[in-house]
Amino acid sequence: MHFIRRGFLALPLAAAFWGAAQPVLAQTPLQDVTYLLPAPGSLPAFAPWMIAKQRGYFAAEGLNVTFQVARGGVDVAKQVGAGNAVVGGAIGDTPILVRTNGVPVKAIAVLGGRSLMQLVINKDKVPGGLKDLKGKTITTIAYQDTTFFALLGMLATQGMKKEDVNAQAAGPVNVWKLFAAGQADAMASVPDWTFFAAKENPGMKTETIPSDTVFKSMAQAIVASDETIRTNPELLRKLVRATLKGLKAVMDDPAAAAADYAKAVPEFAGKEADLAEILKGFNTYVYPGQKVLGEMDEQRLADLQDFYLKEGIIQQKTPVKDLYSNQFLQ
Repeated sequence: MHFIRRGFLALPLAAAFWGAAQPVLAQTPLQDVTYLLPAPGSLPAFAPWMIAKQRGYFAAEGLNVTFQVARGGVDVAKQVGAGNAVVGGAIGDTPILVRTNGVPVKAIAVLGGRSLMQLVINKDKVPGGLKDLKGKTITTIAYQDTTFFALLGMLATQGMKKEDVNAQAAGPVNVWKLFAAGQADAMASVPDWTFFAAKENPGMKTETIPSDTVFKSMAQAIVASDETIRTNPELLRKLVRATLKGLKAVMDDPAAAAADYAKAVPEFAGKEADLAEILKGFNTYVYPGQKVLGEMDEQRLADLQDFYLKEGIIQQKTPVKDLYSNQFLQ
């Protein structure tokens, strides 16, 4: 390192050193990371993740992210807690549901200040709206998905339990197809399913009730295990940073995001206009309301946990600080 002490004489040597090093750095392999999603990544609900990959936000952090699919948000949390994936997607209140059963995960970023879930009702079949759902058929993606628990929360505000309705776990396509075909009276929906159903049956008279207007469920979240938070916080910081860049891209320009999403998910090629409308729906119903993008609202989480306990959805409470971390937002 003598060239450092020789001032300007060292510059040619330093330039030669870095010139030689650059090709080596460029060839540094990306770190492989498995990112577990609660439903197929081809759903527009996962646009922030797909945009982050398509635009190279993950790669810029040195990561090669591969997406795998679980059976709903609760299953994601269980798999992440068991160490089968480093990180996963669920809903912000998912840790409430699983930590009480010994699954050691936290929400480390929430993608929006509103709720992912909206209840969409066929007005001809359920003219009274939410209070008129007793005995009605409601489709949901899965019984282990947190949108289903949001549905239960909405029903509980009207004095109903899951036994009071005919809830059908229909999967990510039939959840809206059955509703559009008139085979269900309502659906526990997200903005893309709401759009698809309306396009499939444009004559149907519907009412859309955002969950957070009656029950403060949450938007999608990134969940990680206590072990990974303790041992590899920098990896999680990279994953959160890249995903939130994808979220901001959708919020800032839905049309441009739709174009890139269609490149990432070729089955949507030629449907960019529809995708842009769907993403606008997320910008309306899901993403607004955070002072700091990705930040957890602790009081909202605490209130949700109190409700879940009161309704018997969980049997005991977890210290709220054990349910989330905002440390990866910087």
